[in-house]
Amino acid sequence: MHSIPERIARELTVRVPQVDAAIALLDDKATVPFIARYRKEATGGLDDTQLRTLEDRLHYLRELEARRTAIVASIEEQGKLTPELRAAINEADSKARLEDLYLPYRPKRRTRAQIAREAGLEPLATALLADPSLTPDAEAAAYVNADTGVADVAAALEGARWILMERFAEDAELVGGLREHVWESGAWQSAVIDGKQDEGAKFSDYFAASEPLKTIPSHRALALLRGRNEGILRLTIILPAAGGVTAGPGEPERRIAARVGVADRRRPADAWLLETVRWTWRVKLLPSKFTQANCT
Repeated sequence: MHSIPERIARELTVRVPQVDAAIALLDDKATVPFIARYRKEATGGLDDTQLRTLEDRLHYLRELEARRTAIVASIEEQGKLTPELRAAINEADSKARLEDLYLPYRPKRRTRAQIAREAGLEPLATALLADPSLTPDAEAAAYVNADTGVADVAAALEGARWILMERFAEDAELVGGLREHVWESGAWQSAVIDGKQDEGAKFSDYFAASEPLKTIPSHRALALLRGRNEGILRLTIILPAAGGVTAGPGEPERRIAARVGVADRRRPADAWLLETVRWTWRVKLLPSKFTQANCT
């Protein structure tokens, strides 16, 4: 794994000693304009633009390394750090990738999936995924139990669905691939919430706007997120589909289904499993992982 100066030097196409010198000056509290103007001899002539990029990347990569260390310590403390997982964490080159890997090991609040597991529904979820020839209602009937809070067949199947959704959404490779697809193909679409036009006048440029994710400047992304957080804007990620652009995430659902082995072969559980895949994307993944500023 390359050091931070080596990574930055490669990204800027400059020499490592130039980066080392710039980092030393920044750590001594020198400002970018000062370094660009008065310390050219130390940095080998790095200009203002290069230095600003270097400063941003230095901050990001140091935060990345600190987070990497904390994640390794957390998983190690749980006794779950395998050599393969350690290698994957060490190779992670973004905060998003690190968090994807950590997700299954992150201390959780009591989720719906956890409640369902406590009610004894994990075997139902596992059985339906493993054998779609099973009939969901018939299988779920055996798990109805007022003492565990499973009131009826519908409640049993809902709990099993939340278990599978959490399982699918904690697959780091799946989530990483989906994030890349969204970043390359998706676009923000913003709309003003009815009745908020006057209150949110400062966001008027975004009352009805759309822009590809991969080209949107960071300051505009932050403005959109502020508008959403203040209750002024409604934000949606739209993705391309055959025949045009639609809000329906067909490709993400197909990727999830392929990854977990779900397909429509007209077996009794296929429709239920495909709906679980749809919920995984629309309810579990899209709102939480793909509408944040750091979705790359």
